[in-house]
Parts: sequence; C-alpha cells; structure tokens
Amino acid sequence: MRVQLFEFEDLSWFPDVIRTGGTDFLRYFLISSELYKPIIPLINQALKDTNETKMIDLCSGGGGYIEQVYDELNKISGRKISITLTDKFPNIKAYEFLKEKTKDGINFVADSTDAANVPKELKGFRTMFSAVHHFHPDQVKTILNNAIENHAAIGFFDGGEKSIFAILGLIILHPIAFIIFTPFFKPFKISRLFFTYLIPLIPIYTVWDGVVSILRMYKPTELQQIAESLGAENYIWTSGRTKNRFGIRATYLIGYPKNI
Repeated sequence: MRVQLFEFEDLSWFPDVIRTGGTDFLRYFLISSELYKPIIPLINQALKDTNETKMIDLCSGGGGYIEQVYDELNKISGRKISITLTDKFPNIKAYEFLKEKTKDGINFVADSTDAANVPKELKGFRTMFSAVHHFHPDQVKTILNNAIENHAAIGFFDGGEKSIFAILGLIILHPIAFIIFTPFFKPFKISRLFFTYLIPLIPIYTVWDGVVSILRMYKPTELQQIAESLGAENYIWTSGRTKNRFGIRATYLIGYPKNI
C-alpha cells in the first residue's frame, strides 16, 4: 500500500541550506552504493532506440547519481552523451561542481523548472532519479502527458526497498553515516557541518524524508498502469526492477514513441 505523507524537501518554505545538505548526502549515498548502475544499460538502449544523445534530468536535487550515469553512458554508448540538470529548487553549487568536473558534459538550468511543464526548448530523453515517489498519481500522469505532448522519451528510476527492514535500517544507519561521512561530501560547506554536528537538522530531516520516501514508493505495475491509462497508443512502455551489488532494488518505467 502506498502512503502519501509530506516530505520536507517538497515544501517551498523549507530552508535551502538544509535542503541542499540533504540532497548532497543523497548524492554521496547513490554514488557510493552504485544503486542505479544496473539501470545504465536500460538508459543506453532507450537512447539508441530513440536516436538521442541528450538527456534532460528532472528533479535533479543535488545531482544524485547523474555523474556516474554520465560516465558510464559515455563508456558504453559509443557516442558523446550530454546531460542537462533541472529542478524546482536547483542546487546551483552542486550543479556548477558537476559542470566543471565533466567539462560541460553535464550542464544545468539555473531557473526553477517544473517537471510537469518542461520548457519546449529542453529537448532530449527525460529522466527522473529518486523523485517520482514525491508525486501523487495524478501528478505523475501530468508529467507523463507533458512528455507525450512534446513527443519526448521519459524514464523514471526510483531506488529502495519498501519494507519494515528498509525503514529500520535507514533510521539506524543514516545518522551514523552522517557522522562519519559528512566531512567528505563535495563541494565542501561549513553550513553542512554546522547543521549536522551542532544543530543536526540535516540528519533529522533526511531520515524523516527517507522513511516517507519508502512509504510513497510505486511498484512497477503501478507505474505501468498509470502510463497505459493515458491512452498514448504510439508509446512503448516498459517497467520492472533492477538490483545493485548490495541487493538493493530500483524500480523503473521507460516510455518513448514508436516512431520517434
């Protein structure tokens, strides 16, 4: 059963210095665990099937796993793949860090970008990592409809296990991980240290949002049903789950026009 509770990250009034501290931690976790590495071949195949070399990442947060997506795709695709990051609350410093590190291979939109109303000039295969659970089913339909109206390919990728063991593990292990790894997060920020060790707002909000994320997760069949309910007969939809080296699963939905 999917439970729709609030996440602090979604609230417009939530302090950006705390939000970005949490998304920086998520980026570190995703890179370290290689949660989405098994997804890379699926993205590569979708790019080939749509003859696309540009990706438009929606709800990018702190950049998440996108650096490793970029690196892995450019290793196996045989073509130069570029990625543009977008978000309702863009983490500019993190995006600038990734842009510089990849020599403009990863770029970004500095303005707030609505995943349900993507600017028409942003053309490419739309992706969304660790974010689709933030949206109600009707909102997911709107995001997919916007892609369909613009004849764009789209992929949702959401990692994690929906179980009591995952929730308990998050509650117990995340605070410990913050204490140990926070000094190594890049780009370095004094504010991250302050709100982790002195006033631990970043760990508290991240644990809450993490638990709520698990409760809000969609099953592959649920995403498939939402996509097929839109009646876009010219679209091919596939969904399923992958598993990383630690046994953590990720759910995906990929859709694109048959004759793109």
